[in-house]
Amino acid sequence: MKLSPDETVFWEYGFINLNLTIVTTWAIMLVLAIVSWWITRNLKKDIQISRWQSLLEIIVITINNQIEEIGISKPAKYIGFIGTLFLFIATANLFVIFPWYQAPTGSISTTAALALCVFFAVPFFGISEKGIQDYLKSYVQPTIIMLPFNLIGEVSRTLALAIRLFGNIMSGGIIVAILLSVAPLLFPIIMNAIGLLTGMVQAYIFSILATVYIAAAVKNTKSMKT
Repeated sequence: MKLSPDETVFWEYGFINLNLTIVTTWAIMLVLAIVSWWITRNLKKDIQISRWQSLLEIIVITINNQIEEIGISKPAKYIGFIGTLFLFIATANLFVIFPWYQAPTGSISTTAALALCVFFAVPFFGISEKGIQDYLKSYVQPTIIMLPFNLIGEVSRTLALAIRLFGNIMSGGIIVAILLSVAPLLFPIIMNAIGLLTGMVQAYIFSILATVYIAAAVKNTKSMKT
């Protein structure tokens, strides 16, 4: 039983290798790019629109509403990043319906990369909102003594993002594999259904936490301005 898609290696040269995680990650990105192009190629403003455009609008409106509920008044600036996070993780987790498939989110390298994207996005949006000087001041509020604690908090929450997603997806795969060896007919079907739900929940949690971190950075900069 392979615990991670990293263990399936297709090609290797020295320290460079092409494993299942890389293949599935690029495949998912390709699928999302093609589907996005296909849905958006004929967008209309008419009353009658296609079902795919209706689905796309529902997804965009839902993500916009979630961003606003967290406290960001202008979600259009952030939906590209947050929406991409959600769609990638959700798609990666939903593909577990294929028996040969292992989600790249079951690899710590993928979840660490996603967490690092959030790590760099937080100061990017914070600085773009107010400027680098006022953003950096947030690390020494209310006193300079808080600087090391705030820095540790930035690192620890990045680790928590990576490990939480990785742990939940990997553990789900292990449980399905165990049940498949014990009761190969019934339980794996049930666990796969539960896994689909868990995968969607994890995608939601990850994107929501990313939004919360970005909102905190933006609010901090705005509060200094007032």
